[in-house]
Amino acid sequence: MMSNPVHGLPFLPGTSFKDSTKTAFHRSQTLGYRNGYAVVRRPTVGIGGDRLQVSQLSQAELDELAGKAPVLAYGQPKQAPRAEFIPAYVAFDKKVLKFDAYFQEDVPLSTEERYRIRRVNIYYYLEDDSMSVIEPVVENSGIPQGKLIKRQRLAKNDRGDHYHWKDLNRGINITIYGRTFRIVDCDKFTQVFLESQGIELNPPEKMALDPYTELRKQPLHKYVTPTDFDQLKQFLTFDKQVLRFYAIWDDTDSMFGECRTYIIHYYLMDDTVEIREVHERNDGRDPFPLLMSRQRMPKVLVENAKNFPRCVLEISDKEVLEWYTAKDFIVGKPLTILGRTFFIYDCDPFTRQYYKEKFGISDLPRIDVSKKEPPPVKQESPIPEDKDRRFVFSYFLATDMISIFEPPVRNSGIIGGKYLGRTKVVKPGSSVENPIYYGPSDFFIGAVIEVFGHRFIILDTDDCVLKYMESNAAQYSPEALLSIQNRGRKQEAPAPELDNQQTEEDPGVQELEALIDTIQKQGKDRPCRDNIRKMFQIYDKEASGHVDRETFFKICDSFHLPVDDSLVKELIRMCSHGEDKIDYYNFVRAFSN
Repeated sequence: MMSNPVHGLPFLPGTSFKDSTKTAFHRSQTLGYRNGYAVVRRPTVGIGGDRLQVSQLSQAELDELAGKAPVLAYGQPKQAPRAEFIPAYVAFDKKVLKFDAYFQEDVPLSTEERYRIRRVNIYYYLEDDSMSVIEPVVENSGIPQGKLIKRQRLAKNDRGDHYHWKDLNRGINITIYGRTFRIVDCDKFTQVFLESQGIELNPPEKMALDPYTELRKQPLHKYVTPTDFDQLKQFLTFDKQVLRFYAIWDDTDSMFGECRTYIIHYYLMDDTVEIREVHERNDGRDPFPLLMSRQRMPKVLVENAKNFPRCVLEISDKEVLEWYTAKDFIVGKPLTILGRTFFIYDCDPFTRQYYKEKFGISDLPRIDVSKKEPPPVKQESPIPEDKDRRFVFSYFLATDMISIFEPPVRNSGIIGGKYLGRTKVVKPGSSVENPIYYGPSDFFIGAVIEVFGHRFIILDTDDCVLKYMESNAAQYSPEALLSIQNRGRKQEAPAPELDNQQTEEDPGVQELEALIDTIQKQGKDRPCRDNIRKMFQIYDKEASGHVDRETFFKICDSFHLPVDDSLVKELIRMCSHGEDKIDYYNFVRAFSN
């Protein structure tokens, strides 16, 4: 309850008295709305409707009093001039703080390193308090480098605070996006700026070294004895000395393939190889002189260099275990170069003399590589194009089947190959109910064989057929045996000379004949086993005169031959060809008449 002062008394405690009759103590309403907006009105009366004790001033008067300055004795005071406002993007334009730092990255899937040290530069832009992290690019590092964190304001904690230049110093760790960076040093401008702002800098630290990078800088340990080979001496000694070899590349097994002649040059001065192609007149080929230019040829590559892009990059000593040398080029041996197998059949006199003096090889005879045509069979046809066609007949004794093969002839217009697969051929004139097939006795020189309407004339046979006809002369007609005699007369003159020469030059033949004669003398009391040869011929479907070792011993066991005898073991050894083939012709001679 408000007290009312008595007129003439000061307004002090004890000089005012309460009105005991007053019962209204409400306050006047000062809050309201005008045009939809909340407004505040100044009270005009006091509590309970009493008159206010102070004079009521308007808002305009209050504003005037607020802006009115007191008048001094010496006039209005002079105000100091305001300092010119310079924004931060102008004051700190192009001013950047640079810190050298690094971070450690784990390498879990490597046996050579467990972690690596990656160096970075941290830039702080004073104009807008943004930061960026740049990793200098290292050539051939294999790591995506450059800008790791683009320019932005970086959060310092979870409360939304950002990094400020006051938070950066040397020798501290800062965490940015879960990655911890160690600041080791800063540039001169950054040092001067921070010291001018009253920040005490920590001493600089050394940049951490990456262990794997330091390991790569160390020289490789090579445990190779230095060679005393002098390349200059080789150049001066063998300059203009070249070995010349004559070789062929037989590609007749593939379609449209042929046998081509080449000259291989081996340069002794630097162990390089050159292959030149031999062209003939009207051979239909472009006259390219070189198949392979002069270069060193690798013989054995390392295991991890099998997929080396040799057609793009040059092969160095790191990818090659052994290079081709002069001792690898021998007359009579095949040689594989650039995926092609060349057969060396001859060389020049200088090469022969070099091999005799260098390697002690005095016998390098020329090898006849003229291709021997298989026994031909001519087709009897009224068509002119078929007169020059030649075929090869094969008769299989085990199944009485016939197969026909036509050797491919270049530019003949006819694709050679299999003319007829294995099948039984019926003789002309036989009935369907009782067919009569061709047998072994129907095939001899001069015989006419009709195969499904096509007539073929046999012009010649191989040696295997002749041996079979001699062993089974009872099956053939006198005409067939006469054809063998006529063929033998053509070779009768050179045959004895060849046999004597072979016997004199090959002492193994004399030893084989003596061994067969000894076994025959010891087995006089044994029963004759002439059917052994027939059994071997049944299993020898290709009529090559050889059978595998398993089949050989199986047949010997069925005839109870003494394979455990020492003489028979020696005979088997002398009749062996390779590891899995045995010549049964000479073996059977020891047990038959």
